[in-house]
Amino acid sequence: MTDKQLTIGLFGFGVVGEGIYNVLKQTPSLNARVKTICIKHAWKKRNVSAELLTTSYDAILEDPEINVVVELIDDADEAIKIVTKALQQKKAVVSANKKMIAEHLPELLSLQKEYETPFLYEAAVCGSIPVIRNLEEYYDNDMLQAICGIINGSTNFILTKIIDEGLGYKEALLLAQQQGFAESNPTLDVKGIDAANKLTILLAHAYGIVTPPNKLLHIGITQIRAEDAGLADEKNYKIKLTAQARKLSTGAVAAFVLPQFVTNESQLFYVKNEFNGVVIESTLSDKQFISGKGAGRYPTSSAVLSDISALRYDYKYEYRKLNSVVKNLLTNDFYLKVYVSFDNWNDINREDFEWLEEYHSNEKRQYLVGVIHFEKLKHCTWLYKDSVSLIVCPNGIIENIELRKVQKRSLELAGIV
Repeated sequence: MTDKQLTIGLFGFGVVGEGIYNVLKQTPSLNARVKTICIKHAWKKRNVSAELLTTSYDAILEDPEINVVVELIDDADEAIKIVTKALQQKKAVVSANKKMIAEHLPELLSLQKEYETPFLYEAAVCGSIPVIRNLEEYYDNDMLQAICGIINGSTNFILTKIIDEGLGYKEALLLAQQQGFAESNPTLDVKGIDAANKLTILLAHAYGIVTPPNKLLHIGITQIRAEDAGLADEKNYKIKLTAQARKLSTGAVAAFVLPQFVTNESQLFYVKNEFNGVVIESTLSDKQFISGKGAGRYPTSSAVLSDISALRYDYKYEYRKLNSVVKNLLTNDFYLKVYVSFDNWNDINREDFEWLEEYHSNEKRQYLVGVIHFEKLKHCTWLYKDSVSLIVCPNGIIENIELRKVQKRSLELAGIV
């Protein structure tokens, strides 16, 4: 392996782009320099020599001296144009654009293979946490059982303020925006879309599964009520928005993004504020836990710099699971044990549940704990009503429904359901 010179074309000069430029300038040992920076608004004053700036994509993409493109813009549609042409020109690419990657993953995989050119994107998932590299290098065998993680810092910050400090949702969201952990338009975060994009990327590296992010069941945190937070506190739970993928006994993989009750036996219980945390479960090594800041200027910059550094040695993702003779598939054929709160019975359809294990009602709110088939849940229109809140119970994935039916019968005989 050789430590080759990297000549970089940088797209985007926001807080991360400027940070990358300054670090590379001050760290000659990285053997990398930024030659050209493509910006959108030429009139903005920037802390860099005007000679480096351009508004033309081709000033970077057509420059034969530039061998690395670092894409740090927030427009997924423009980003895919940049990345596509860069790979076609056999320029290695580093990106942090999870939306672009998730929505265009099949074509990006094809481009990497056709042009034999690296495309690295550690910063797209969990910021400073090297989860993609771990899945690529350490869990590249078929022993991986499950991934469960808090992979969106904005929602975790909001939930921490609601659960631990008693703030209302709107107040917690405003605080997240004021501190820079949520966008002025937070829809992608609070609706679970950002987490679904990241889970799409993780599925490719963990199980070799390529699926559009909109095919994954995902809801966010906007429907969680104060009563839900109160129940969580009463039972010593935390509410976390988790992205999960688990290999079932059939060999198929269950995957979704949903709010979940987490007990203090899980490391995710202790992940607070803007931090991310991921539990990786393997047949041989049991559970491994990695945590760190998942977003923001410095965590993102750290991951981008790590990818740039790896390119000095021609590192590329091998996608061993994608290329394996054993093909994993997503499945909807499993059950979830869920908590559902609602204003009145007209809000939901009781017949959608296999059975109910608990039901409680007061003057403000009603809630139940029940078991529902995942395929049915995906098609429940009530899941998206503002008046309905659904939270997955701890260890909520159920495979052996026959055993649980026996348990249900015992509950019925005891007069509980």
